[in-house]
Amino acid sequence: MQVRRDTVSDVVHYVNSLKPGTKFIILSPVNKQADKTFKKQLELLSQQGFTRVKQNDTIYRIDEFIDNPFSVTEKIYIVIDRLSVNPDDEDNTNRIADSVQTAFFEGNGECSIEIIESKELLHEATMKVVEEPKAPKKKASAKDKAKLTILDNPAIRNFSNRFELDGITFEEPSLHFFSFNNPVGACKTCEGFGSVIGIDIDLVIPNKSLSVFENAIVCWRGEKMVEWRDQLVVNAHKFDFPVHRAYSDLSKKEKELLWKGNKYFSGLNDFFAMLEKESYKIQYRVMLSRYRGKTICPDCKGSRLRKDASYVKLGDYSISDIVLMPIFDILQFFKKLDLSEYDKKVAKRILIEITSRLQFLDDVGLGYLSLNRLSNTLSGGESQRINLAKSLGSSLVGSLYILDEPSIGLHSRDTARLIKVLKALRDIGNTVIVVEHDEEIMRAADELIDIGPLAGKHGGELVFQGNHKALETETKSLTALYLTGKEKIEVPKSRRNWNHFIEMRGVNENNLKNVTVKFPLNVLTVVTGVSGSGKTSLVKRVLYPAMRRLQGGHSEQAGVHDALGGDFNEVTAVEMIDQNPIGKSSRSNPVTYVKAYDEIRNLFADQPLAKSRGYKPSVFSFNVDGGRCEMCQGDGEVQIEMQFMANIHLVCETCGGKRFKSDILEIMYMDKNISDVLNMSVDEAISFFDSSPDKGSTEKRIIE
Repeated sequence: MQVRRDTVSDVVHYVNSLKPGTKFIILSPVNKQADKTFKKQLELLSQQGFTRVKQNDTIYRIDEFIDNPFSVTEKIYIVIDRLSVNPDDEDNTNRIADSVQTAFFEGNGECSIEIIESKELLHEATMKVVEEPKAPKKKASAKDKAKLTILDNPAIRNFSNRFELDGITFEEPSLHFFSFNNPVGACKTCEGFGSVIGIDIDLVIPNKSLSVFENAIVCWRGEKMVEWRDQLVVNAHKFDFPVHRAYSDLSKKEKELLWKGNKYFSGLNDFFAMLEKESYKIQYRVMLSRYRGKTICPDCKGSRLRKDASYVKLGDYSISDIVLMPIFDILQFFKKLDLSEYDKKVAKRILIEITSRLQFLDDVGLGYLSLNRLSNTLSGGESQRINLAKSLGSSLVGSLYILDEPSIGLHSRDTARLIKVLKALRDIGNTVIVVEHDEEIMRAADELIDIGPLAGKHGGELVFQGNHKALETETKSLTALYLTGKEKIEVPKSRRNWNHFIEMRGVNENNLKNVTVKFPLNVLTVVTGVSGSGKTSLVKRVLYPAMRRLQGGHSEQAGVHDALGGDFNEVTAVEMIDQNPIGKSSRSNPVTYVKAYDEIRNLFADQPLAKSRGYKPSVFSFNVDGGRCEMCQGDGEVQIEMQFMANIHLVCETCGGKRFKSDILEIMYMDKNISDVLNMSVDEAISFFDSSPDKGSTEKRIIE
């Protein structure tokens, strides 16, 4: 059943679509008001300038209609206007629009168009005029005089600008109605997050390779809680439940039964309901907190939108259906979308914007992504290409684009599509500068600039600048040597063997489709594949959280998978090293992260001048008060807040960017103060401390 809100434009469009010359009347229903009788309402309408009403198939004058008995059970309509169809007459169209607006107002959102044309124009509609006889045999009644027109089988079309059906009023769709970032459109249960705090199945059943009999259900272990498991095991034969089968191998129906229970045993839902009911006991509160975690919202099923947003359809698809489709399929959907001529005119510009932006995403190789994909689950390469698609959509000309290693995370197959996009940016009149190591991108460049020859203090020089032809004769550039094939990296002749492994079974996260894979232990393993094939989903979203939780650590919920097996007992710790910053503080740096700074501070505190002044190691820290510059708080720079622009960072005038007070900088070790040491590269620091004339245990620990 379709719920539609009609507008004045919809009614005018319908009228103008009729055959020119068609006569029609615009009607508005008289709705009964609680504080007025129908007669009083009609009197007020007459005072407002309305002259005619219609009941059943007959039109009457208002002043004569109210003086005669009439049925209050039959619908009464106000005749707003009588017109004929003439789409070419702008004044006629404006008059129709004004009359329809009046009809909607007087009819509390309802309006009707009734055609009174002849059979030639509309087969089912006829009109005949009732004339008073010139010499009536008997006196005509006032009611007969009031009759003007009788409509036989009238053709009538009803319109309503109220968003309701069968007495149910629906929320009128708006821009915010379809946004989970707005309170209007966000799911009321999860508030637009797609997940709520509930019982986490991965905490309840962390090892899905175990069976119920093997205590797969962690909360049903222990001297008392095992009674819940025993109840199921003892009665399982009565309803043929496989208690010896691994949880991952159970059917969907069997898993649901385990949670819902039946007349023979109480399921997990009943178990946790019992804990909630008796949560006044501290042991039950502790148990509940142990198994709570983020679960998919039961109302929006993870779509993050309010439930009634899916009631709005576009070509039989709701917005929830569309955002879950791959971009390539959505693009085809909008290209083939079948609309009426009127709707095409209304949506023409919007459809151009939608299809062009989706086309840009597909052009950069992201056609496999769904629009509802969370940004924090995207790989680095996917994020870069989304930014590229945004730049293409802006259609800027004469701009300078700078890209820092956009090929990171890209498979070689996707590099060609990236190059195509970069050339497209160049060809429309832009300058594109790419910082890159990828061979294909370097070969596609119009100009090459090689900085080197090595890293750190051995770099910083312009080694080569020119095109590929000039590169062939270059001998100093490492880039040139590898691009021309004079240098190459040999493939190892042998690989390390492995016997132990971790196995993930039935992985169905994001693009992964029921994948089962073994990760070898004690070897270097690379997970590769084209962008979007599921590499990050497999390792970061499934393997890492599952292993962390198996070891009792805290992590986000693991992605959808059936079971974790193999020799996971061989693993003592799991660490995730990704592209996130290594420290939460803006003052964090490599030497603090690897704990070498503790030894450096101890070394400076051991210097004679520091001892005489009573300096402790803490005064050489830029994270605590004491020795750090109080103006910049150890940052070396100050931040100037700009109300309407980005904040400005300036070198601290007090310490000159050295982070410490002047008296702290007077403490020297081998002619270097603490600021000088922090400004060294790692290679320089190793050489510096290794060259100490009286190298002791502190210097050795720093180097290590």
